[in-house]
Amino acid sequence: MMETKRSSPIWMLTSNNRGTVLIIVMWIALGLVSVALLFGNSMMLEYRAAVASEAGLEADQTVESACRYVMYILKNQEEPGTIPSVEDYTPGGAFVGDACFWLIGRSGTDDKLNQPVFGLVNECSKLNLNTATREMLEALPNMTAELAASIIDWRDEDDEASPDGAESEAYLMRNPKYYCKNGRFETVDELNLVIGANWTLLYGEDANGNGVLDPNEDDGNVSFPEDNGDGRLDKGILEYLTVYSRESNKQSDGTARINVTESNNQQLDTLFQEKFGDDRAREIATAVSGETVTSVLEYYIRSKMTADEFSQVADALTSSSDDPIEGLVNVNTASEAVLACLPGIGTENASKIVAYRQRKSTDDLKTLAWVAEAIDNESAIQAGPYITTRSYQFTADAAAVGKNGKGFRRTAFVIDASGDAPIVVYRRDLSRLGWPLGAEMRRQIMSGTQGKGIS
Repeated sequence: MMETKRSSPIWMLTSNNRGTVLIIVMWIALGLVSVALLFGNSMMLEYRAAVASEAGLEADQTVESACRYVMYILKNQEEPGTIPSVEDYTPGGAFVGDACFWLIGRSGTDDKLNQPVFGLVNECSKLNLNTATREMLEALPNMTAELAASIIDWRDEDDEASPDGAESEAYLMRNPKYYCKNGRFETVDELNLVIGANWTLLYGEDANGNGVLDPNEDDGNVSFPEDNGDGRLDKGILEYLTVYSRESNKQSDGTARINVTESNNQQLDTLFQEKFGDDRAREIATAVSGETVTSVLEYYIRSKMTADEFSQVADALTSSSDDPIEGLVNVNTASEAVLACLPGIGTENASKIVAYRQRKSTDDLKTLAWVAEAIDNESAIQAGPYITTRSYQFTADAAAVGKNGKGFRRTAFVIDASGDAPIVVYRRDLSRLGWPLGAEMRRQIMSGTQGKGIS
């Protein structure tokens, strides 16, 4: 009978066979560990991606919340046309759930800035591209005659190029070619299309548009952008320009204003009689009789009204038949550079105006009467047709992060509050410009000490 060969148990294997089995087991174990590590790493990446995506969505919604918050603030102002005080709302470090937003503002001065300022940006503190004259544009810092002339040609309706300017013939020689618009500017971004404009002229050293001198903007040619490393922020001309400034030509109660440029205006006589009595009304009418008046400020000066009297009637007066009135500059908030562009003000009077208003309270600046105290009457009369003390359009430059400081987003909204309810007339995603809040704010975010909630 034939014997069956039986396999030996593993403990009876030879040393060579046992070594082979051990190697196979180790390889299998190594493979399993590798698969586990690969799977774990993949899951960690998925988790981080999910966290980043969630934070990004939080930041997106928080930016939108910031816009709605500003619209609420503007809608509920006690006096329309005034500038919301930063004491009445939360402009920086405002929590919405686990996310947080900041409204990036401007300091209002040209001094060196190393830390961001928070608040709304007043569009009515700027020159309006659709109404500013060539002379006013040329007075802007770093503006060139070529660009100023080309701006006028871009917005006018004819095809005749002004001296130093450009019409379609010049634009059709570009690659790609296009026509001169011959129409109003709809956004300041259109300046990128105008002959004579370039990146440095438009944006200056402020590469991320936050109004702050960041380290990369003060290091010469080491990093973008190119700068002179002088420790001061050289702003581009976009800092001083807008297309949104306008105001209603109606009184706060919705009734029409009275035009002071019209002679023998019975409505004006009636208003003064109601406010000041017959005798004082006759004195005011006599003082202005025979004078050609071009602005409300000029009427105030020539009428010899007191500042208190003027404050009682200023809202009822106008010097324009337009509704809305476009392009007036808010003399209460405009920078010295913008004020210097206005007729009658110039460089010397611009510094006087800024110094004067810094010494006064908000109540002292409610009407244009204070301008006649800050500068001489003749200069104030020349400036009168171009200035106002009201603002209805603001930029909310909202930067936000989600939970734990992740998911950065930034969007600029221009909000117009001149109508029955505030509306967004422009928005632009600025996230690509990079972090705008500086290293110190980043440290605060990581430590969780950067803000407070809003209600």
